[in-house]
Amino acid sequence: MFMGTGSDVGKSLIVAGLCRAFANRGFRVAPFKPQNMSNNAAVTADAGEIGRAQALQARASRRDPITAMNPVLLKPEGETGSQVVVRGKRRASLSARQYWADRGQLLPEVLAAFTELAADSDYILVEGAGSASEVNLRANDIANFGFARAANIPVVLIGDIHRGGVIASLVGTLAVIDPDDAALVRASLVNRFFGDPALFDSGKAFLAEKMGVPSLGPVPNFADAAKLPAEDALALDTIAREGQGGSFHIAVPRLPRIANFDDLDPLRAEPGVTVTLVQPGEPIPRSVDLILLPGSKSTRADLDALRQNGWDIDILAHHRAGGSVLGICGGYQMLGRTIADPDGLEGPPGTSQGLGLLAVDTILSPTKMLRTENAVHAATGAIISGYHMHMGVTAGPDRDRPFAHVDTDPEGAVSADGRVMGTYLHGLFAADPFRRAFLGNASSPDLSYEAGIEATLDALAAHLETHLDIDGLLSLAAPLDLP
Repeated sequence: MFMGTGSDVGKSLIVAGLCRAFANRGFRVAPFKPQNMSNNAAVTADAGEIGRAQALQARASRRDPITAMNPVLLKPEGETGSQVVVRGKRRASLSARQYWADRGQLLPEVLAAFTELAADSDYILVEGAGSASEVNLRANDIANFGFARAANIPVVLIGDIHRGGVIASLVGTLAVIDPDDAALVRASLVNRFFGDPALFDSGKAFLAEKMGVPSLGPVPNFADAAKLPAEDALALDTIAREGQGGSFHIAVPRLPRIANFDDLDPLRAEPGVTVTLVQPGEPIPRSVDLILLPGSKSTRADLDALRQNGWDIDILAHHRAGGSVLGICGGYQMLGRTIADPDGLEGPPGTSQGLGLLAVDTILSPTKMLRTENAVHAATGAIISGYHMHMGVTAGPDRDRPFAHVDTDPEGAVSADGRVMGTYLHGLFAADPFRRAFLGNASSPDLSYEAGIEATLDALAAHLETHLDIDGLLSLAAPLDLP
């Protein structure tokens, strides 16, 4: 099990790279994360949803993603509450206080998923959540040492040297956690090193002496990590700082509860495209070619935030000036006339007025649509491979002009002038033929997005094989020994 001294220290990336490295060695390997918190999710082969990182790790393992790989997924809906997804299905929406008080009751289901996965694997690589040293959250824990103790799993503790203070964070973690938890730590791992790794030789020796376990690495920074789908919203800060280069300019308002923002990754990979993530308080640039409204975990709340930032005025002005607008999932719902939530699924019951750029209305419903989809883009005939992940039914006259067709069924909507489009299909831009058709001359015919992901995973595995003692790491693994 790989735990971190904090969030975003590289746990997901290390596990993904090791999954591919183990798979390349001929092992049947699987990722596992007992509890994840993310609004970037993926649809699984068994018709559920898991965190995007576990789906990428499954791909690295050359396996289909299944709900057993991430049995508990928390999808934040506001500042103090989340939708609780168990084995891929929405179970409840709870406040943070309610969830933290009751989460221990989910441990049997977490262990059952782990056992199910173990029955079909040579190795399981488990990823912890956040920081392993949050002793204030240790009671009823199922994400870190609570799970590791229950399943009796050896732990590798990861620290990010690029943040500074990595020695103190690793040694300090052992100092503050319960001694029985600390006994499970079998090694430390120093990640994201810049410069000559030999400069850290004395640091490794110090860590080994103070912690009483081997120090692995340091693992040099893997620059191509940005080419892989991100799960943590912290990645949005990196996207916002990216340079601008392409002639086709897409603006994306950074909604507070933005979801499935990896929809943007294939567009960011295009050399002819500039993607600007518009920050709160900033106007949407006037000169953009396309405004893209992304998915949202709380559509009505994010629609309110959109208006508070004045982005509704910018979007309407952009459209009046002849610009194009695309809404995906929650963004599609915002483009319509109304969004009704009679059951209070995403907040207080009520109805919100949409932007009115599409003649459609949405009613949110408890049933979540979770399925992969092959579709045909209505305007170009290009094939789209995507997935649905939404609650709500959208209807109205603009549905008579669908964005795409799934078999013979219409999907999405297009305005009468053809410049406003809405779709529930996530992942649509990963389909090279559709992306090229949609972007026209701005798209490179040489870019194969999915092939690029595979090449990056192979490069990550080779990177870890070079800088880690993989055989030594394998020797730390323990046989399944559940009580």
